[in-house]
Amino acid sequence: MVTYGPLADVLEFLGVGGVVLVLITLVIVAMWTLIFERVWYCLRVHPQQVARAEQEWAARRDRSSWYALQIRRFLISRLRLKLQRGLPILKALILVCPLLGLLGTVLGMIDVFEVTALAGSGNVRAMASGVSKATITTMAGMVAALSGLLLSAELQRFVRNEDERIAERLHVAGV
Repeated sequence: MVTYGPLADVLEFLGVGGVVLVLITLVIVAMWTLIFERVWYCLRVHPQQVARAEQEWAARRDRSSWYALQIRRFLISRLRLKLQRGLPILKALILVCPLLGLLGTVLGMIDVFEVTALAGSGNVRAMASGVSKATITTMAGMVAALSGLLLSAELQRFVRNEDERIAERLHVAGV
């Protein structure tokens, strides 16, 4: 087992928070993996797909009939769905973080009450570990939620603005 270094510090921190802190860590890893994937998609993949849709639309001779407008709607809708993929899961992960922090708070306070029931209120050192667990998990859940919330809001703003830009770029003939 590692006895020193950054990994030992992380493992010790996870040990203080218990199972709930490990769950929060797993949610954070999933959340940030999804955030990085969405940022990569928006910056690298999406522009290529928009260019392909523009080429497909520009190659059409008829761009004003009902049928052509349905094809335009389909192209825009397909791009919108690809842009929005994963955002509901990201929102759910962000919402789970503070709830897990709250669960850790409850479990930490249960530890405090157990120590109080067994040893009385005179054993402050034993009570401190439960308070520490409660505080650390609450903090971890809130920090995780806030960090994910900031980038999630930016991604949603980008998707909303990009949706409007795509509709403008695939203009209808005669309009």
